[in-house]
Amino acid sequence: MTLEELQALVTRAPYHQWLGLKVVSFGEGEIEIRATWREEWVVNPDRRYTHGGILAALVDLAADWALGAALGRGIPTVDMRVDYHRPAMPGDLVCKGKIVRQGGMFSVAEASIFDLDGKLCASGRGVYLTAPPK
Repeated sequence: MTLEELQALVTRAPYHQWLGLKVVSFGEGEIEIRATWREEWVVNPDRRYTHGGILAALVDLAADWALGAALGRGIPTVDMRVDYHRPAMPGDLVCKGKIVRQGGMFSVAEASIFDLDGKLCASGRGVYLTAPPK
């Protein structure tokens, strides 16, 4: 799969388009995606940090597409955990996903979300249904 083909798969979903996802690189069970900052991400207008739901979605997307790039398709999330490490202030975010274990029925992947200064904002791990579609 080429970078352009994977980009087309990732951005098929309108929500992913709204997040401004751009696949930067992928290979060997890893992916890097950049999410383009949007003012609508702000949860607290006084402090200007990003809503935790956006960070959780980015954790899920980066982990999911680390597996999706290997399988050539999107896959459903079964379970997910997110840890928040610091507020994500206005600016694009770098999302790095990595396969932990790829199985026939279920797989595990993890992701980390960084600000443009390289500071870790959130991380997490998910379980994904990777059984072949019927």
